[in-house]
Order: sequence, then structure tokens, then C-alpha cells
Amino acid sequence: MDSKTCILIGAPVDSGKRRQGCLMGPDAYRVAGLADTLTALGFNVEDRGNVAMGSIEPASSDNPEVFALGETIAWTKSLKTAAKDAMGLGFPIFMGGDHSLSLGTVSGVAAHAQEQGRPQFVLWLDAHSDYHSPLTTASGNLHGTPVGYVCGRDGFVGFPELEAPVPPSQVCMIGLRSVDGAEKAELSRHDFILHDMRAIDENGIAPLLRGFLQQVAEQNGLLHVSLDVDFLDPSIAPAVGTTVPGGATFREGHLVMEMLCDSGLVSSLDLVELNPILDERGKTATLMVDLVASLMGRRVFDRPTESFSGLKTGPGVH
Repeated sequence: MDSKTCILIGAPVDSGKRRQGCLMGPDAYRVAGLADTLTALGFNVEDRGNVAMGSIEPASSDNPEVFALGETIAWTKSLKTAAKDAMGLGFPIFMGGDHSLSLGTVSGVAAHAQEQGRPQFVLWLDAHSDYHSPLTTASGNLHGTPVGYVCGRDGFVGFPELEAPVPPSQVCMIGLRSVDGAEKAELSRHDFILHDMRAIDENGIAPLLRGFLQQVAEQNGLLHVSLDVDFLDPSIAPAVGTTVPGGATFREGHLVMEMLCDSGLVSSLDLVELNPILDERGKTATLMVDLVASLMGRRVFDRPTESFSGLKTGPGVH
């Protein structure tokens, strides 16, 4: 990473879907020791607290199923500003919060990249493609729309103007295993880089990621990583309301983070969809913090041993 300062930004967004609980995500990451973990790895850590949603203005959609549109627009405005401002000061980590927070974070970091004259790339680690718009979503849950918004899809009336849309060719999705027919048809019309779990099973996750990272490096791009809890298999990460069996394993998750660290290309990070109500004694929050540690430089040999009770001990202590 270019910066030795990690900027923690809480995004307690809970408007993107009907099942509540993600607003507690930022504090769960704090309790799980994210700041202390980063400090131990040699980073300066600045926790800016939680972003405020801002004022909610009247909003409506032609799709009667859309849920909490005004709230999500307000969050998008606040988070876009927060993301753009943080990019020039260090390495921002947005602690969510449901995935609709990425409407704001990705559009904000992309605006910063445009000002720097560099292309913005996005790595979407998720079971879902999230390429709907408010007009096409059948569920009405706007956490399924952020990729559609940041790539400039129509239908986002009332949302902040998108001055720096991300071209689909600069978006790589890994871990897909739940994409509806309408999304699949729309995705096929564009040149997204799509890797579902079958591709991972057949090829391994490393070659798929390596090819994308080479593209980012060749174009001197900035890379935003959006990590959804449901990228991981629910057996190791149960604290998410959108569980889909057959996700990434513990080692696949860490390998992705280690490769991203080795690349030196990542410039910002989302941690999304953690619902502490659904967790098992902090299991998922702890795993997500450990994945961030791998992204930020912790190596396999440095990983602390865990006793049978799940309590961590020092390295080499058995």
C-alpha cells in the first residue's frame, strides 16, 4: 500500500434491504479489533467514527417495490463526499453497513481517480452481481444496485450525478453464484470480467485474480475492493442475511487478500453486509478483520494460533 495511514469510516447503512441489523456492523468491526490489528501491522489508524446519513428528501420510483429510496439516496450523497475526501489522506476502509453503501463509496473514489487522471478499477467479491437499477429490481432492495449505479446504468433518478462512471471492463466480479435472469441478460451485454464459483472450482482462484491485477497494473489504475460477507461460504461466515451455499473457503478468502497485498494496487476497501445479530460469538466479524490483516500485510506464518475454545493465543503458542 502507498499510504501508512488507514482511515476507518463507519457506514451504518441499513436501508438497502428489509432485514435489519447491518447498522451495527461498524461497531462490530471495532469490537473485533480492526484498529488494533492494523496498528500491530505498523499502520497509523484514524477512526473517523460513523458517517451521518444527512437529510432525507422526498423521493419516489416508478417501481412500487423499491424500499427506502430516500434514505439510500441520502446515504449515497454523504458517503460519496466522505469517500472522495478520504482518498487523498490515506487508505480508506469503509465499515458497513449493507452493500448499498457502495453506491456512495465507489462513486466517491472514482471521482477522486478521475481528478488524478487515473482509471478506477473495482474488484467485487460477492455472491451477487448487484447490477440492478431501482427500475429493474424485483425485490426492491437497493443493496442489489450499486454496480448498476457506478457503471452508469439508467434508472437512478434522484441520486447524485455520476461524473466518473466506471467502465464495465474495469469491474471484476469473483464468487458469483446467485444472479437472476434479468441481471444475467444485462451483464452479457457488457464486457464485465465475471468469475463464478464454477470457474474457481475448475481453474483455482489465483489465476483468475492474477489476470485482473495485471490489467490494473498495466493501466496504472486505482483499485477499489468491495468485500461482501456472502463472498465467503456461510459455514465460516454466517452473519449475513443473504447466505448462498458454496462460497469461498477460508483459504481462498485469505489467498485473495494476500495476492492483493502483494500487488500493491489496492487503494480503498469496503466491508459490507455484516449483520452482527446473525453472527456466532463474533465469528464472522473476526474473520473479516483477519482478512483485512492479510490484505494489509499479515503473512501465513504470522497468523496467531487459536485454541479449541476459539480464544487467540500468541504466535507459536499451542
